[in-house]
Amino acid sequence: MAPVVPELTAHLGYRLRQVSNHVSHAFARKLAAQGVTVAEWGLMRTLYGKERLPPSRLADEMGMTRGAITKLADRLIAKALVSREASPDDGRAQTLRLTAKGTHFVPRLAALADQNEAECFAHLSVRDRTVLARILTETVERLGLTGVPVD
Repeated sequence: MAPVVPELTAHLGYRLRQVSNHVSHAFARKLAAQGVTVAEWGLMRTLYGKERLPPSRLADEMGMTRGAITKLADRLIAKALVSREASPDDGRAQTLRLTAKGTHFVPRLAALADQNEAECFAHLSVRDRTVLARILTETVERLGLTGVPVD
């Protein structure tokens, strides 16, 4: 007799992945219409409100490699959304910061994130959204997840 194997849909991880994929892909489409990727948005949001950061600190904050940060920064520099400058403390080191264009763009992209969340979770009551946020935050903390999800 074959062992009983639960359906895929019986696993919380399966349902989380379904929802995550939908939310992520919907947001990615909104960002693509603005000419940026989710990873680029993550870097821009991390820089927002900060004077400048070295790529190594961005890599630490975002849970990415320095090489990945460099590639993202290069793309954003080409779009005139980020600038690379010599560090004021050490002329050999470099820092990244948002350009004026990038600084003005971030709130518009943040509004798209809010819109996407509203579209995906509008069916939940405020109480249910609060409970879901608490459960997911507790799970993230328990698992020690720190990186910015960009893919």
